[in-house]
Amino acid sequence: MTVIIIEDEPLAVKRLADLIHQYDEKINIAAKIQSVKDATEWLLKNPEPDLILSDIQLGDGLSFEIFEQIKPACPIIFTTAYDAYAIKAFKVNSIDYLLKPFDFEELSNALNKFKKHNGETSAGTVFQSNQIQEVLSMLTKKYKERFTIKAGNYIKLIETTDIICFYSSEKASYIFTREKRSYLTDFSLDRIENLVNPEIFFRVNRKFIININAVKDITAYSNSRLKINLQNYSEEEIIVSREKVNKFKKWIE
Repeated sequence: MTVIIIEDEPLAVKRLADLIHQYDEKINIAAKIQSVKDATEWLLKNPEPDLILSDIQLGDGLSFEIFEQIKPACPIIFTTAYDAYAIKAFKVNSIDYLLKPFDFEELSNALNKFKKHNGETSAGTVFQSNQIQEVLSMLTKKYKERFTIKAGNYIKLIETTDIICFYSSEKASYIFTREKRSYLTDFSLDRIENLVNPEIFFRVNRKFIININAVKDITAYSNSRLKINLQNYSEEEIIVSREKVNKFKKWIE
């Protein structure tokens, strides 16, 4: 199996290559290409690979420009930090669309999908309707921008931008704001985790969901864990649980 990687960030190239060889060390990475121009030239001058793994936003343009010129028959797995391009990805030979930061399991699933469909279905029709609906749902999802809190006889609106963290205490959930005030909320942390934007909020353990914009500093803690210090919050230590450390590190990148 021969693949090429189109990606303009050296660290991302190395990580992707490592994940590919972790999946199957026999996979031949025929080329690692950094630009629209070089990728177009390579595809014109070389035998077509079995699979292309391509970032979308490159230094000299979008990788869609490559595939508008070349129109390769082989399938493509897109890797990108921007979900806004997913719909356009359907219009080329895309078999999957991985949002950065993705992990080994997500890449493995994409490569398994390639193996399953390779030779059975034309690349341009690999996406099934349920997959399209899944990505459409992802793109159109609206995250909660404010919470309504009862404060005595008043109803208070708290914008998510003003929230330092969500936390649980004695089987209840609370919102802690930049004003250094805690408000009881009817939502559980499990529910809140699904309502807020995952690019902004991260559940570091079973008791805390934190706002990345409120992180003051991060320090090493015992047993390979991390300690989070938040702006204006000092009521309790916030420790990233061991099983969440790797995902947390990817999140803050």
